[in-house]
Amino acid sequence: MVRLPRCVLFDLDGTILDSLPGIESSVRAAFAGCDLPVPQGSLREIVGPPIRTILARVGSVQDESILDALELAFRRDYDSEGWQQTACFPGAVRVLREMRERGFRLFVISNKPSQISVRILEREEILDIFEAIVTRDSRLPAYSGKEEMIRDVLTGRGMGPEDCAMVGDTIDDAEAAAAVGIPFIHMAHGYGTVDVASVPVSCRLEDFLQFMPLAAEELV
Repeated sequence: MVRLPRCVLFDLDGTILDSLPGIESSVRAAFAGCDLPVPQGSLREIVGPPIRTILARVGSVQDESILDALELAFRRDYDSEGWQQTACFPGAVRVLREMRERGFRLFVISNKPSQISVRILEREEILDIFEAIVTRDSRLPAYSGKEEMIRDVLTGRGMGPEDCAMVGDTIDDAEAAAAVGIPFIHMAHGYGTVDVASVPVSCRLEDFLQFMPLAAEELV
């Protein structure tokens, strides 16, 4: 049993941000722009990994040159139009601001590119509450994944696993937290599924309104 630590790491897409509408729109624009069959239906269950992985999965594409073209087309559309369809989940802004005011140290750990992450958080007026925004392209060479991002945050700030918790919506988030040895909080309003039989889950929340009580209660 552990209490919610003072340092909390948040995923973005599906956790803080409801980014599905913009991602879906730009994925379809990318396939149309490359004269490929446009994916139909929701992409909810595959949002979370880097966009190249999403494009490969949704279109069953393995050819690297085609993926290069799709990724470029996606970036062109998303960086100009798609990102503007992104907003915070209900209650996120209020809860995050209250956590910061109560002394929590908040961080972002995301596969989303740094420039777009900052742009969205700035528009939502919550960029200032995060101590750091850590993304795959936050450094060169790029991070290999979220496990490495989390380890870098802990090492760079002299923190141990007992000092932090990870909040996310996908198995990728859960596995990264487990690999580093920090508690994982699953946000069920997101896009992924997390099998509690395969990875440790400290607790499962339906929305941000359920988050604040954790500041005073023990995680299960």
